[in-house]
Amino acid sequence: MKTAISISIIMLMSFFLASCYYDNEQLLYGGGGTCDTLVNVSYTQHVVPLFQQKCYGCHTGSFPSGNVLMGTYTADKAIAQKGTLYGSINHSAGYSAMPKGTPKMTICQISTVKKWIDAGLLNN
Repeated sequence: MKTAISISIIMLMSFFLASCYYDNEQLLYGGGGTCDTLVNVSYTQHVVPLFQQKCYGCHTGSFPSGNVLMGTYTADKAIAQKGTLYGSINHSAGYSAMPKGTPKMTICQISTVKKWIDAGLLNN
């Protein structure tokens, strides 16, 4: 009788422990720490450093990956205006998920690019 109760308790505890799941996008996709909630996003100070880190390595030069050229304000703005930039970095359906072969940008990084887009794609 005691063995049956012990087994039942162990099985019940195993069930509860196995059902625990912690789903935090920031931890799953990287970028721990605090998110700087910028009001005025600067292309030069905030967006370009992200693009240098995540995009320009493949999308600059004579033969940019996917024939998508970045690296200048004019080129970056054109891609953003088409919606391709945000769709790709956000991994939206119908877009090629970028950066390819590396983890998705963090929520904060995507938010920074989105704020720049929403603010009118200023060259500031």
